[in-house]
Order: sequence, then structure tokens, then C-alpha cells
Amino acid sequence: MKKNKLLFNTKIQALEIKRGDRIVAYFKDKMQICTVKSISSSDQANITLLVFISEYYRYSSSGTIQFKPEALVNLAN
Repeated sequence: MKKNKLLFNTKIQALEIKRGDRIVAYFKDKMQICTVKSISSSDQANITLLVFISEYYRYSSSGTIQFKPEALVNLAN
């Protein structure tokens, strides 16, 4: 068993994600923990999240992820 194992038991709908949440998502070609910096829902078919993977926001480690509003997303505890 890994020492740094994180729990991903909590799932929420993409509509319920808020700024500062840490989510598990496929980002930059792998599944990883991302922190939500901002949320944009300009298109009603998708929710666009600006996320980053480092401890503090850096442009080089940030990008966008899109989800359908009804999608279930894992929160990182």
C-alpha cells in the first residue's frame, strides 16, 4: 500500500465545483490532482475550468478542462 495514497471517495456533479476545489481529472496527458482557479460556464453545454497542478498557481502548470454539467467528478481529500 502506498504511503501517500489519497482518498477519492467523494464525487460531485461538475455544476457543484467551486473555486479552490481539488479535483482528480485527466490533464496534460495523465490523470492527476488539479486545483480549480476559476470557472466559466459561457457555453451551457459545457463547464470550463481553469486549473493548475502545482501547489501555487503558475501559468506554465495551468490549463483548461471541460465537463458536461451532469458529469461526476472526484474530489481529492
